[in-house]
Amino acid sequence: MSAETVRAENPVCQLLERQAADYRGWWWVAPPRDAWLETGQGTAISADLAVREAWQAAGRSALSPFAAGSAGDVGTPAGAVLFWPKSHALGEWWLLWLCATLPEGTPLQLVGESQGGIRRVLKVLAALGLGCRKLDSARRCSLFETRLGRVGIDPDAAWTTFDAELGSERLTLTSHPGVFGHGKLDDGTRLLIETLSGEGSAPIGLAGDVLDLGCGDGILAAWLARQGAGVTAVDVNAFAVEATRRSLAANQLAGEALSGETLESDVYSALDGRVFDAIVSNPPFHQERAIDYGPAARLILDAPAHLQPGGALVIVANAFLPYPDLLERAFGGFEILADDRRFRVYRAVRR
Repeated sequence: MSAETVRAENPVCQLLERQAADYRGWWWVAPPRDAWLETGQGTAISADLAVREAWQAAGRSALSPFAAGSAGDVGTPAGAVLFWPKSHALGEWWLLWLCATLPEGTPLQLVGESQGGIRRVLKVLAALGLGCRKLDSARRCSLFETRLGRVGIDPDAAWTTFDAELGSERLTLTSHPGVFGHGKLDDGTRLLIETLSGEGSAPIGLAGDVLDLGCGDGILAAWLARQGAGVTAVDVNAFAVEATRRSLAANQLAGEALSGETLESDVYSALDGRVFDAIVSNPPFHQERAIDYGPAARLILDAPAHLQPGGALVIVANAFLPYPDLLERAFGGFEILADDRRFRVYRAVRR
């Protein structure tokens, strides 16, 4: 399919599609999934591995911000388009990162939905001393334009730490805007850990090789390592992977985890058929503001292929989510280990 025949699907991309600008040689920063982008021009800069893999599958250049920081592999772009994310703090980080990474005067466009807070960028840019003008608006989206400058704020200041109390244990966690549960211990994860801490935890295989799928800020990986598990921690989000690495190091656990791996993976994509004694997860079900059961469904349905015989999948989920049907399909049965009316902890065993 040629680029000329592909139309934008996402409202923000539809707004960009009607611009007269020549985006060849530009960076698309934190872009959504959209065929118009993926078959067009320029380079994607994304912390989302699934987005980068989609671009690369289409023969397009796509980099993590951790790989693109030097801009050495792809050169200096002619400009950049920043897709303003749901997390305002994450949007500010991207803006500071671009100011620190690209030359002064580089054209920058910022686009986003009104309900996603795009209008707030006016105050952010003003506070940084960057001028701004509105280019266009349509489909409840707005497009602004500025030029990058040196603002004297290190984007690394966005990394924060906090302590999580788990019974008699305390863990120090590192977090970043955009990582699930940023800056606090999620109630569902707390229930999962409390359940694993109970007398019923022994058959789950916590002393064996355990996969923490969707590791976030590393709370589960760190706690599991404390229990003596060999932990492999994966997440589709590059910020989450880095946060988990930092959390393990902050608790002197990186060397104690028997597997010790923390890596980017779109569900099981990076695991090369490996099998585990247990898979533990608080699976995501949101993509920005939309509900998306896709990753959780893949996690559950493909879990038996990544478990040893007798190995268990243990997940926590909001009580309303339709996971029992998926667990029944994948495993032929399951049990509910805990239910506090808001969250449920499920266990399913590979026979």
